[in-house]
Amino acid sequence: MLIETPDTGLFDELFDENNRVRPHCRMLENWLLESDENLIAEKRREADVLFQRLGITFNVYGEDQGADRLIPFDLIPRVISASDWHKLQAGLRQRVTALNRFLHDIYHNYEIVKAGVISAEQVFANSQYQPACKT
Repeated sequence: MLIETPDTGLFDELFDENNRVRPHCRMLENWLLESDENLIAEKRREADVLFQRLGITFNVYGEDQGADRLIPFDLIPRVISASDWHKLQAGLRQRVTALNRFLHDIYHNYEIVKAGVISAEQVFANSQYQPACKT
């Protein structure tokens, strides 16, 4: 069986506080119960090889090893309830709006710089700043 009940006392996406599978995760539970552990392990190895081949890696600067590490990836999906997704969606939209407004400002009116919220050097001397985008 691939499913183990949590005993850490931390939040678990699959199980509630009474170690019962959350209602929106029942299809995942069924899939896990029906899945062969060896097949899941093989798919994990295949994903690792593919990530390495495609360069889906990162380095930890300052470490002597200098070896590429695989980006953390879980074959088992995180299932989010509709109500949780609506909260996340609202927050994500707000953050995208804020980022777009910031980008628009630093390439147009510079209000955030004029107000002293961020220094001109932090914006205009940044290697990612694209002067060609100014209007």
